[in-house]
Amino acid sequence: MAFQYQSAVPWGRSFDEYQRMFALAADDLNLRIIGCADGPASFNAHLSKSGRRVVSCDPLYQLTAKQIQERIDVTYEDVIGQTRQNQAKFVWTDIKSPDELGRIRMSAMQVFLTDYDRGKAEGRYIAGELPHLPFECASFDLALCSHFLFLYSSQLSLTFHQQAIESMCTVACEARIFPLLTYNAERSPHLEPLLERLNQVGYRTAIERVPYEFQRGGNEMLRVMR
Repeated sequence: MAFQYQSAVPWGRSFDEYQRMFALAADDLNLRIIGCADGPASFNAHLSKSGRRVVSCDPLYQLTAKQIQERIDVTYEDVIGQTRQNQAKFVWTDIKSPDELGRIRMSAMQVFLTDYDRGKAEGRYIAGELPHLPFECASFDLALCSHFLFLYSSQLSLTFHQQAIESMCTVACEARIFPLLTYNAERSPHLEPLLERLNQVGYRTAIERVPYEFQRGGNEMLRVMR
């Protein structure tokens, strides 16, 4: 994929954020989960410590822990600076300021980096990318994708989105995507035509409100089921 993405806010989201973004119930955490475009998030590390099984897939995992740390260091100030310039596009309720956001994200990324080498050895961090996931059909129960699909709608086509979601639904029984907004906090123009395409080829879709909103208006996820 020629497009190199960088999240609107620092990459590493916390375990608590993942739970709320995807409305994950206690039983959901016991499922076989694949995280797509996970980046340096702490979700995998936290669940692994509790004896649960999550596999994360991202082209970032071609790099070493040191290289990922260097990438974080290089991009961090720029990303936080962009957040400060666009504060009106975010909801400052749970997170009070860009500085607090930075601390939360850095903490999550450090949890990831501490777990990374062990997780790679255990097959929990796999280098791969949408729309072609390197897993067998029905390898997982639930596929999650945070802050990649829809966020970059101007760079990634409607066809790419359809292929990516169909790939997620091939390797898992259900896919959940969050948020449904673009980088500019606008509803993705791909959403409605994508729902129509997916329904036409036999997928069940639902848009559900979740108990998480940081990007203003970004409190919904898409569920897609085979």
